[in-house]
Parts: sequence; C-alpha cells; structure tokens
Amino acid sequence: MSKRTHARQGTARPIRRLGDPVLRTECDPVRTFDASLERLVDDMFVTMYEEDGAGVAANQVGVGLRAFVYDCKDDKGRRHVGHVVNPRLVAADGELLVEPEGCLSVPGMHFKTARHAYAVVEGVDVKGKPVRVEGTGYFARCLQHECGHLDGNVYIDVLSGDARREAMRAIRALDR
Repeated sequence: MSKRTHARQGTARPIRRLGDPVLRTECDPVRTFDASLERLVDDMFVTMYEEDGAGVAANQVGVGLRAFVYDCKDDKGRRHVGHVVNPRLVAADGELLVEPEGCLSVPGMHFKTARHAYAVVEGVDVKGKPVRVEGTGYFARCLQHECGHLDGNVYIDVLSGDARREAMRAIRALDR
C-alpha cells in the first residue's frame, strides 16, 4: 500500500473472480456524474491498492459501468495514476510484446500475453471533463487490459497457443 497516492477516502470492495457473470458482461456507459460515481472511483482506488494491483475496472468490484482506475509505470519508469470513465481504446499499435500478465480476477496466475507496446484511451473523468491517456510498455498493457474488462473480457481471452492451453488447464484444476 506504500504506493497509494490517489484515493483520499473510500472502502475496499471484494474483487469479483473468474466465473462471476459481471466479468463477462459488457459494461454500460456512465450517464450520471455525481457523488456516487466519485465514491465508486475512490473505492476502486482503495481496492486496487489493497489488492496490490496496477488497475481495476468497475466490473471487477461488481459494478457494470464503464470506468477504470490505474497506477502503473510506463517503459521509461514514469508513474501514471488516474481514472477514465467511458473509456474507448482508440489506438493500440506498435510492436506486440509477449510478457507475463496477471489479473486480480484470476488470482495467482500469470501467463505470457501479447499486447501492443503503445495504447491510447479517450474518455472523461468523474466530472465529465475529457481525458486522453497515452501509454507505452507496461502502462499500455494496463490500458488494454482494463478496457478489455469493460467489454466483458478477461486477459485469458486474448491468450493463444501454449499459453491458452496452460491457462485452461490451470483454471480447470482450480475447479476440482
């Protein structure tokens, strides 16, 4: 929790795990910008820090709205902290980097996942003000990962080949 810088207040919420239908449902756009949205974002930050994550999407805390928070570094070691409401992944290009990736909703598992080295997300903040976030390296990976959640996907959905087979075996073993 030493990296906590954003949430002034808030309450940690339980992270929804793989198998929860909310993770497989496309999230609805945020239409009401009020104190409840600000509370949700604060709660998401607290949850992310308590779970030692790099990002949390609203559906990971059981809320089917298009919003995510993040706190992670890019490929130059610069730290990025913020949130995006109604995000749209408008660019994901550059080299495909295949690196280990994990997810708070699939705890304890990391699989080599291909993500673009550069990503751009546009949306708004909790007040409705437009934001544009550009990321490289690990931060680009985070932006792509969180946008995927809001479309009803988890990172294992983008796996292929041996990594996908390994993930499916590991998940089936958990179900036993």
